[in-house]
Amino acid sequence: MARWLAKSEPDVYSIEDLKREGTTLWSGVRNYQARNYLRSMKVGEKLFFYHSVVNPVGIAGIAEVCSIAEPDPTQFDPESEYFDPRATVDAPRWFCPRVAFVEAFDYVLPRKDLMERPELEGLELLKPRSRLSVQPVSEEHFRLLYHWAKDRAKQ
Repeated sequence: MARWLAKSEPDVYSIEDLKREGTTLWSGVRNYQARNYLRSMKVGEKLFFYHSVVNPVGIAGIAEVCSIAEPDPTQFDPESEYFDPRATVDAPRWFCPRVAFVEAFDYVLPRKDLMERPELEGLELLKPRSRLSVQPVSEEHFRLLYHWAKDRAKQ
């Protein structure tokens, strides 16, 4: 199974929002590569929930894909900031899976700390100019980051 990282601004939607709601559609993504990743997600795959545009930016917890991608309803809503006038019900352009809350970390894993760990070399998030809101994470990197979050919580 693939592993993922998905970014959200916590003032828009946070790991705590997901914890409270249980599940959500991962909607509003408007980058074609990120959209393709969302469309390829399979039920049961895990993703890191990453808080962006906050201090500190970093990995805040884990979610799990609980349904495959469906047309993103925000693309059809003229009142939504994610409205796409070129999208139609017969030919949607944007897709989003439903994700479920798994775990909120006791401490955010800050991006600046991740950058100092040589074992994370190759992690898409840490590459220069990497701005994708949805990106793959290798199984090894996912395991390392998860264990680091659990170890940090014990301190």
